[in-house]
Amino acid sequence: MSAVQFELPAIVPADPQANIADLLVNRVKATPSRALFSVPDGDGWRDITAAEFERQVIALAKGFCAAGIEPGDKVAFIARTTYQWTLVDFALLYAGAVMVPVYETSSASQISWIFSDSGATWCIAETEEHAARISEIRSEVPLLRHVWMMDAGDLDALTAEGTGIADEEIVRRRSLAVGSDMATLIYTSGSVGRPRGCVLTHSNFVELSRNAAAALDDVLSVPNASTILFITTAHVFARLISILYIHAGVRTGHQPDTKQLLPALGSFKPTLLLAVPRVFEKVYNSAEQKAEAGGRGRIFRAAAETAVEHSRLLQEGKRIPLGTKIKFALFDRLVYSKLREAMGGRVTYAVSGSAPLGARLGHFFHSLGISILEGYGLTETTAPATVNLTTKSKIGSVGTVLPGVGVRLADDGEIEVRGINVFKEYWRDPDATANAFDGEWLRTGDIGAFDDEGFLTITGRKKEIIVTAGGKNVAPAGLEDSIRANPIVDQVVVVGDQKPFISALVTLDAEMLPTWLANNDLPTDMSRTDAAVNPKVREEVQRAIDTANKQVSRAESIRKFVILTTEWTEASGHLTPKMSIKRSVILQDFADVVEALYHTPESVASTPLTR
Repeated sequence: MSAVQFELPAIVPADPQANIADLLVNRVKATPSRALFSVPDGDGWRDITAAEFERQVIALAKGFCAAGIEPGDKVAFIARTTYQWTLVDFALLYAGAVMVPVYETSSASQISWIFSDSGATWCIAETEEHAARISEIRSEVPLLRHVWMMDAGDLDALTAEGTGIADEEIVRRRSLAVGSDMATLIYTSGSVGRPRGCVLTHSNFVELSRNAAAALDDVLSVPNASTILFITTAHVFARLISILYIHAGVRTGHQPDTKQLLPALGSFKPTLLLAVPRVFEKVYNSAEQKAEAGGRGRIFRAAAETAVEHSRLLQEGKRIPLGTKIKFALFDRLVYSKLREAMGGRVTYAVSGSAPLGARLGHFFHSLGISILEGYGLTETTAPATVNLTTKSKIGSVGTVLPGVGVRLADDGEIEVRGINVFKEYWRDPDATANAFDGEWLRTGDIGAFDDEGFLTITGRKKEIIVTAGGKNVAPAGLEDSIRANPIVDQVVVVGDQKPFISALVTLDAEMLPTWLANNDLPTDMSRTDAAVNPKVREEVQRAIDTANKQVSRAESIRKFVILTTEWTEASGHLTPKMSIKRSVILQDFADVVEALYHTPESVASTPLTR
């Protein structure tokens, strides 16, 4: 075993008796009148105080009790990211129940598996469409007793039914769980094989929230700290953050429609954001294409180059030349200030996770005055294991270990984690649980490296390493992340296992493509099929690949690519709910396309294949 290991003791002493409900109880005691949430109200937002939120939680918890939910019952919940999501979450905790979150994009077959495997006996669905999917598989889940639908007013009806339940019963129920008890059963997003249920305990959330809040105190305790959640709260990343914000007293709004994100940011004006890298890519690409359409493309690109250079010099502690200072000040007035205003004008920090961000984007936003604190973790680690801090940050890394967490590298570079955040077990799967651990260390399946200061960098997935016919090991993630940053690229999968060279499958971004086409004097209504063979489109994709190839050796570089005429989506079965690619599924479904790449002449190697 390698000696490369970094570990920090917990800052906050552990409390084995504490549960998640205690975090809200303590928040209400400390600041009952503080606005804990804001909900849409006309063109603005209406605040909900900590005390009012708890009153609503208790009233709904009483409804769950009156309906027959018992402590320990598993309740499936399928809904978008709204205020009601966290209301239901804490109401179930106060009722003593265990939530089983389900992605609102999950198919009927996925829902059937999660319901059956978890043993969920109750379900809350948001919309009629969600309820219809559950109805499809109702005969397959005989344990399911009842389905409530939020859009039909069922939460209000439950609240009305619970008026006869005594306050003391809710106090009793919310106090039953101790730290080692199951708090929630979260199913992995299933990028490989069937989703597994991860048993996360109350201590996982409580101890991680308390220690993360201490480590990130300067981010969370700024005056009037606020944020908008828009990534799905069914995922552990947003779930942990929503609980952390209640503990820390950060005011939270919600916007489930990412197309409405910029207007929501403009009206809400948050101080910090939680996002996945694709969101930051979209913000950058949209700004670039908007500038291009207005004839200011060269100015924007020059501003971006200056921003990245300025940030890199600062990080490296080097002197900033006078010319760079002058350009930076000019572009700050012309470009950066407008982007800051578009994001609400108050954002100073953002937390990014679930996929690598890329140093270029990190440096660009840093020069806007927005420090993106990239972190790393899994469902099995209750989200973060490492994160960049305001006092200890390095763009391009996923930060250092959090208090109460240890990370080490195995001899083959695999990242292993232990500590307060590591899950208890896989639900009803002792073999998988045993295989996941080396003693008390969780095997993550990710490959990484530490620098001398303890900053971790993720280089790829252990199972995704490509070995070419020539024996060269290639980590596809770095190449893919670089190519995906291009405005017209939606997704990309690098291939070449046991092949003579590396190639790539590329899909086009339907949202960005029309704007890019207009900016390049091409018809905006061009079909995917026509775009895939258009010389200008292919040149743009080739530019993205050339940029990625500069980061690697000749043996690791992409020699051929194909632009597909379809898109990969969660509905098509090629993406997970958090928009990660299902590599094994793609390689299986597009096996003939891959083979064609290696059996076509160089001159036609990149012609599109319709699927």
